[in-house]
Amino acid sequence: MTSSSGKLGVIFDMDGVLVDTGWAHRQAWFDTAAKEGFPMSDEFFWGTFGMQNAAILPMLKPGISQDEIKRLADWKEQRYREVAKAHPDLAPGAIALLKDLKQNGFRLAIGSSAPPENLDVFWDAHSLADYFDARVTSEQVTESKPAPQTFLKAAEKLGLPPAKCAVVEDAVQGVQAGRAGGMVVVAVTTTHKREELAHADYIVGGLTDLKAADFLRLLKERTR
Repeated sequence: MTSSSGKLGVIFDMDGVLVDTGWAHRQAWFDTAAKEGFPMSDEFFWGTFGMQNAAILPMLKPGISQDEIKRLADWKEQRYREVAKAHPDLAPGAIALLKDLKQNGFRLAIGSSAPPENLDVFWDAHSLADYFDARVTSEQVTESKPAPQTFLKAAEKLGLPPAKCAVVEDAVQGVQAGRAGGMVVVAVTTTHKREELAHADYIVGGLTDLKAADFLRLLKERTR
């Protein structure tokens, strides 16, 4: 571990960042909508991608009860896992970046709006426990992104102040959550256009465009 970055952290969102699962979530939402008879569009799906189901469903069915939210959310996530298991691939460059960060002493966490079962689809298959020091998923928070709770809890689990952490996100709500938490925000344009993610501190096309040195530079600039 290097002394220069041993007290710095990187918190990764999962869907659209570590794993290319937008296609699977889209399929699951459209299947849920068809089954339940409520409207769904690509515009709505991508506009809410990264938010928790409990925040999305009342937008689709105003006045929906908590019991109904749980029923629909559970069905949608189970359908997602069925679809995603067909191709449980990490995003290009993910393992190389994780290795680079660990070799440079960074502490790593996952901060996701998804339930833990979704993360488990990829966790064991790619030995992610070898890289990550902490994980925060939907059952551990009460406020969906763009609220910063997910990332703040991840920083707390890493034992680091928010100012010493960078967030890697692909969604507008995730960028907003990272900024609200006082963290450096790196955005990847895997699910949203560059102009939609303009509030991030640094924007790249994907994980292949990132190295540990980028995070070290960004965090050093923030903490000067």
